[in-house]
Amino acid sequence: MSLFLLLILVALALGIIGFAVHGLFYLLVIGAVVLVVDLVYGAMRFRRGGKKHRIAR
Repeated sequence: MSLFLLLILVALALGIIGFAVHGLFYLLVIGAVVLVVDLVYGAMRFRRGGKKHRIAR
């Protein structure tokens, strides 16, 4: 969960820097890509997280 939040913060920081600084538009694009990858990662993790695995004794 902390990796998910860290990647969202990184994406936001890159997006803000890429938008604010002239000539660093590629940082905005990288931030958007990181955000999309992070959301896909979070969706896959939360989808798998609901299943309970049975422990064999």
